[in-house]
Amino acid sequence: MAEPKALRCVTCGREFPPWSVDYFCPRCGFPAGNLEVLYDRDKPLRRFPDPARFSLWRYGELLPVGEEHAVRLRAGGTPLYPWAQAAEELGLGALWIKDDTLQPTASCKDRGTAVTVAVAKRLGRKALACASTGNAASSLAGFCAAGGVPCYIFVPKNAPAPKIAQLVAFGAFVFRVDGNYDQAFALALAASQEFGWYNRSDGLNPMVVEGNKTVAFEIWEELGDVPEAVVVAVGDGAVIAGVCKGFLELREAGLAPRVPKVFGVQAAGAAAVAHAFARFQRGAPILPAEEPAETLADSIRVGKPADVVKAVKYVAETGGGYVTVSDPELLSAARELARRAGVFAEPSGAAPYAALLRLVREGALGQKDRVVLIITGSGLKDPQGVTRDLPEPPLIRPDLRAVREAVERCA
Repeated sequence: MAEPKALRCVTCGREFPPWSVDYFCPRCGFPAGNLEVLYDRDKPLRRFPDPARFSLWRYGELLPVGEEHAVRLRAGGTPLYPWAQAAEELGLGALWIKDDTLQPTASCKDRGTAVTVAVAKRLGRKALACASTGNAASSLAGFCAAGGVPCYIFVPKNAPAPKIAQLVAFGAFVFRVDGNYDQAFALALAASQEFGWYNRSDGLNPMVVEGNKTVAFEIWEELGDVPEAVVVAVGDGAVIAGVCKGFLELREAGLAPRVPKVFGVQAAGAAAVAHAFARFQRGAPILPAEEPAETLADSIRVGKPADVVKAVKYVAETGGGYVTVSDPELLSAARELARRAGVFAEPSGAAPYAALLRLVREGALGQKDRVVLIITGSGLKDPQGVTRDLPEPPLIRPDLRAVREAVERCA
């Protein structure tokens, strides 16, 4: 465990002693005053241990809390698949899929949740809360169930039914808010302050980013190097902030000589972070970042991103950028990933592949570039979103002749 040195406001730079504040700088408020966790780097880090149970806790020297506070669900240790055929077709040096759908609750959110729940237990907090479009909510519900900790979940009324089903199955106290995600987020924050719940919401709690960054450690360790580029979907901004922070910390610790360019992907109809990044590149203020959000990809349907400041500044530090893609591009990418790579992603999870196609077309990535796509959420989270407009499988008679007829029709 690496005891934090301080919590620092990403806007004014003011530092606070570890654990003295939970969420944001009192001077700058939220979201301008989001906090980042700082560590002492007074001794060189060794290579990480190789335990029998591979999980994110093997990176304890770069985490704010130790495994002794963790619940028993395993987070991290997801596979990195090479996709040589697509790399050759696109003219890339190499292409990999980091399949974070294979987490306990089927999304990358389990990384941030594992660390945040462990922090809550270390601090003696008796209950947790979360606002989410679905994945972070089901993640918190699952980990709290494993730890015997009460949790209170706030989701917008249009959250997909499979995600609600996970919440109910895990025994969470669920509030379906008659409004959008941003309204659910504000209500969860107010309720947490009223009832003393520790809030895990993306973009609010800085400990979420500490768990999210472990995906960067895994990519570096599995490749024995860092790629030229990493592409990941963006909603609130906490996931991409973690990806960037992980690579930046590897360089700071002397374990990696450089950082990859990190590219964030947003739906064209919900692109507040991408637009904030463009403003920042022109020298304009990042905030305010609030826009209408309309996309079929519910996991990134965020109009008021909470971790926008880190998501913009960290990406700029890597030399990366942002890409927006249309809903048809998201659906096409999800279907192609499933049919060609055997990875079933929800529309937001497939966004990195849709963005990669555009980055290659526009010349931002190409020959000799080695690229990792982080797939953040399983297609089982929103199967209707992935399969919309696809024909139903044919119903046949229970005999071989019917099979032959169907095969001939498809030939």
